[in-house]
Amino acid sequence: MKLSRPAIGFFLLTAAAAIIEAQVEEVTPARARANFARPIVLAADDVRAFPDAPAGFDQAPAEETRRGRVESFGYDSSVTGTRRQASVYLPPGYSPAERYPVLYLLHGIGGTPHEWTGYVRAAAILDNLIAAGQAAPMIVVMPNGRARPDDRPPPPDKVFTAEHAAAFAQFERDLLDCLIPAIEAAYPARTGREHRALAGLSMGGGQALNFGLGHLDTFAWLGGFSSAPNTKPPAELVPDSGAARERLRLLYLSCGNRDGLINVSQDVHRHLAEHGVPHVWNVDDAGHDRASWANNLHHFARRLFR
Repeated sequence: MKLSRPAIGFFLLTAAAAIIEAQVEEVTPARARANFARPIVLAADDVRAFPDAPAGFDQAPAEETRRGRVESFGYDSSVTGTRRQASVYLPPGYSPAERYPVLYLLHGIGGTPHEWTGYVRAAAILDNLIAAGQAAPMIVVMPNGRARPDDRPPPPDKVFTAEHAAAFAQFERDLLDCLIPAIEAAYPARTGREHRALAGLSMGGGQALNFGLGHLDTFAWLGGFSSAPNTKPPAELVPDSGAARERLRLLYLSCGNRDGLINVSQDVHRHLAEHGVPHVWNVDDAGHDRASWANNLHHFARRLFR
């Protein structure tokens, strides 16, 4: 069986997720394929909130003045004991004399700080929105979401280890204690929860929901795109629905209706709906792939910091 790139990513993700949830038996290719093939059951409200983004939304603008830039940023981590790297997007017309809100974007289980800019084309998506006045100018930080001294993507035979999965959970302290203070010291970033957003795809979507909903004092804008099974159970994610209603400016959930992980986001959506927590729920026609992540970044970014 030959898998496409999105299918390979999903294969790795489901196998690692099984370790996170069970931590009992070694994950095998057969088990991962079974997870990949599990049935998708859609409810009446598992529908689109928005149409697909317009044609060309993820293509770099022709005019140089309408483009931002991406640079590498190094910071010291007390969590890993190493100097770590993140990619930082600076918007079109960026000026150190201005102050900007900051979006932190987290990658998937096999990704790197370049997954958003390379595979998803986040810079082009943001360039087009900001240049057209459809999104607020913002700094976007794309870090390495696995917090361990050797934070490179592991070889295939190591992806399914508990150690690799645990590195994504350990990133919570790296993000809060190391990366955010370093970004706010180095760039003209607006500080305070109203000026910080956190979102991610797949494993990073689970991280964004876990960390963001666990730290409403730090983030007011959250997005989980095709969130993986590392996402905490909904009742644990939102133990106080009143606080979530009061403090969140935006909670955005999305998944494709051909994505075998949709039950993760469905469970979060239904819990939020039952407890009266306002949120966006967008179910598009994609799988576990860039088409969904690119479109939802477009719609999410348009609603940030407004």
